[in-house]
Amino acid sequence: MLDIKTLLADLDTRIHQFHDRSAKWLLENTDNLKGLLEIIASDLVEHLDFSRVEIQNTTFIPDDLRQQASDLVYLLPFRDQDKTKTAKTVLIYILVEHQSTVDPLMGLRLLSYMCHIWNTQRRAYMQGEVPLSDWRFQPIIPVIFYTGEQRWVRPPSLETVIDLPEALRHFLPRFDVLLLDVKREPDERLLRSDHPFGWLLTVLKAEDYDPEDFVRVLERLRNHLRGLPDAEGAVWQQVIYYLYLFIFHRRSADEQPVLADIVAETHPYLGLSDEEAKLMQSMAEHYLERGIAQGRQEGRQEGRQEGRQEGEKRGTIESILALLDMRFETDAVAALRPALEAIDDLQVLREVLLEVPESENLEAFRRTLSR
Repeated sequence: MLDIKTLLADLDTRIHQFHDRSAKWLLENTDNLKGLLEIIASDLVEHLDFSRVEIQNTTFIPDDLRQQASDLVYLLPFRDQDKTKTAKTVLIYILVEHQSTVDPLMGLRLLSYMCHIWNTQRRAYMQGEVPLSDWRFQPIIPVIFYTGEQRWVRPPSLETVIDLPEALRHFLPRFDVLLLDVKREPDERLLRSDHPFGWLLTVLKAEDYDPEDFVRVLERLRNHLRGLPDAEGAVWQQVIYYLYLFIFHRRSADEQPVLADIVAETHPYLGLSDEEAKLMQSMAEHYLERGIAQGRQEGRQEGRQEGRQEGEKRGTIESILALLDMRFETDAVAALRPALEAIDDLQVLREVLLEVPESENLEAFRRTLSR
């Protein structure tokens, strides 16, 4: 069951946050972690116990870099090749790099993040008064998830920022990095395990395609969904959800009908209720067609922030009214428009929008407005 508050909050996320928020949201699904590793490190997958994966609630990125990157840390058991020895744990550190260019300091950054992780473990051992002879630091598998435009010419390394004579090369710290350069990854590699996450990446890869080619990507996904066993439908819910957000943030409203057709055709198979499918379609349509798109257009034409904010305000009001009408189906909904239009603060309107699914009836929602 999709969480309605999450849906509304994610639809309300601004454009510049989309790659960060959406990539983290996708990778917080540990099944997608497995899908990612099947693409970039298939030889490791059989060694990892994904049924016991834990996401560590922490970040190692300094404040001054959080606009260009985010990270996730996973802890999971690692099985030896013969699968008879006691399982050890391994950390997987994923750096989600959503700036458009390659950072030449990436090797140094990754090394500092890994050292930070090990220092965190060291402090925990010290605080727990663990004997030094029992200290064991967990191995780390560093991963870069990159969606930028500039091509990675060489793997991340300290050698990119150090003038290194050959005689000194063996003194330099070295470590391998798993890199997924989404925009340049061949479809054959993304789809070789047939995992939903790989199919999702084929859409993300198509972010800058012209409309005709992008629609072809969606049609290929539709054809794939038609041929899947019913038992696999539920795992695709997140894919469809992501596609709505992706088109809202990165594509044209003209492509919305194609996605709506896919949902209309496949939502029973995907395990979506009629209400969930209708909600996804109606909310995306109202944001795309009535509000956000209009706000962006006004902002561009007038060259003023006020134009964009006014458009977003109208779009949020329309979304509130549309969701109220869908929930309560009464003519009294329209009478609330003046009260909503009297709210000048866009953030307050966004908070009101999140109250709609929590209101038991229209009268309860009116009380929310009068607070």
